[in-house]
Amino acid sequence: MSRMAVAMAGDCRSIGGSFKTVNTMNAMQEPAVEMLDISKKFGGISALDSARFSARAGEIHALMGENGAGKSTLMKILSGAYVRDAGGVSLNGQAVDIRKPGDALELGISIIYQEFALAAHLSVAENICIDDLGKSKGVVPWAAMRRKARAILDELGFHDIDVRQPVGSLPVAYQQAVEICKALSRNARVLIFDEPTAVLTSHEVEKLFRILDELRRKGVCIVYVSHRMDEIFRICDRATVLKDGKTVGTLALAEITERGLIEMMIGRELSDLFPARQASIGQVLLKVDHLCAGRLVRDVSFEVHAGEVLGFCGLVGAGRTETMRAIFGADRITSGTLYLEGRQIYNRTPRDAIANGIGLLPEDRKQQGVLLEMSIRVNGALRPNSPYTGRMGWIASGRETRGIEALRKQLAVKTRSIEQLVGDLSGGNQQKVALMKWVDAGCRVLILDEPTRGVDVGAKTEIYRVINDLAEQGVAIIMVSSEMIEIIGMCDRVLVMREGAIAGELAGERIKEQAMICLAMGVEHHE
Repeated sequence: MSRMAVAMAGDCRSIGGSFKTVNTMNAMQEPAVEMLDISKKFGGISALDSARFSARAGEIHALMGENGAGKSTLMKILSGAYVRDAGGVSLNGQAVDIRKPGDALELGISIIYQEFALAAHLSVAENICIDDLGKSKGVVPWAAMRRKARAILDELGFHDIDVRQPVGSLPVAYQQAVEICKALSRNARVLIFDEPTAVLTSHEVEKLFRILDELRRKGVCIVYVSHRMDEIFRICDRATVLKDGKTVGTLALAEITERGLIEMMIGRELSDLFPARQASIGQVLLKVDHLCAGRLVRDVSFEVHAGEVLGFCGLVGAGRTETMRAIFGADRITSGTLYLEGRQIYNRTPRDAIANGIGLLPEDRKQQGVLLEMSIRVNGALRPNSPYTGRMGWIASGRETRGIEALRKQLAVKTRSIEQLVGDLSGGNQQKVALMKWVDAGCRVLILDEPTRGVDVGAKTEIYRVINDLAEQGVAIIMVSSEMIEIIGMCDRVLVMREGAIAGELAGERIKEQAMICLAMGVEHHE
């Protein structure tokens, strides 16, 4: 959860409080799950090299590391999606052999991904008790299934979820609750959460944390994979850090600072998360005048200058993304005017925007930013008026290979080859590939919508460096972000949106968390 989300979730005293439950017996317990000397290679590339991991019953154990450190591979081995090349796994001191997901489920191990594995057209009860559907011969015990689902939901405090309701009609937080209940119906004693708050609002995050705390009290072993430091220190008991497929160490979070944990992850001192920028702010490049689009963009006006990083923040649903999509021509403008260097422009489509020198890194990289089934080379060159395409439409493959390889090095994309499929990369490297095509596109204005979402600390710094380089070249940068520390560290000015309109502007020393929160919520702020 972002710092803004933490502050906005409710009373500051309750938000600051920890969900951790002290368990003095934890230190004396044998591990609920233990993985020793786990190794895994993909096509000759080592993803894990003698990695070790252990977690206890009744604790929330964070698994940390940069993108590509091996976290997902290790958890996929534990959940049966991958088969280890070497090493051993034990549960409660007993060696086990996990070769497929069914093996893990039978052993009480379940993993809950960001993308839920639910049947949207089936009811809540059918999803929670889906394993029971095929047990009887031609007769489905509907009443028993509904009672079982009702009992599990009530135990977690979700009395308001109707077990007969189709899962697809539920809010995201309730769908996640159904996923957790499905795992509990299988008697899961080890629950793995992979970036569980990525798609949740701040209110929904609070509900999730209460569920996790209840599961911890019941003795469930929870493995929590997340890049969000405030979440980790708020709810987790211990953390294991991976780097380059190896285990750096395991320690109690009470014994380390956030800065120290980050330094363990990146393998060096964290001298400065936000690189210094030498850009000089020039003339107005883009002027947006009384822009309206759909229901969420109402009379938005602002300017952004050459060499400037202009931040946009606000609550979920404030209209930030919709404003950027309208400027880029992805959504229809109902009224208002756009000016580029004093000349009126018309962005009826994204192709128009690109032709006018405006680029957009979208919020959802998997759906809109990259083609997962295509290579880095193809993704990096995929834009209108590609410099690697001749007049007759032929691709100059040699020039393309040299150009994309240079961009790969510039953005520090970790890969064995530019021919590697983007879908096989870690989240941070996918984001760098999404950014790659805009770096040398000659944009005068570049819009970045949540540019570091789901990206580890080391990759964030590399992306910040690219942003600064572009600003120093005179590009006007518009950065939409829910991370307040990112807004404060990167932006020259900040515009706060509320209910589809600009609520206020902050610049220089006035760019502070409290001021942004108050503007976003419509609360009077006093310095």
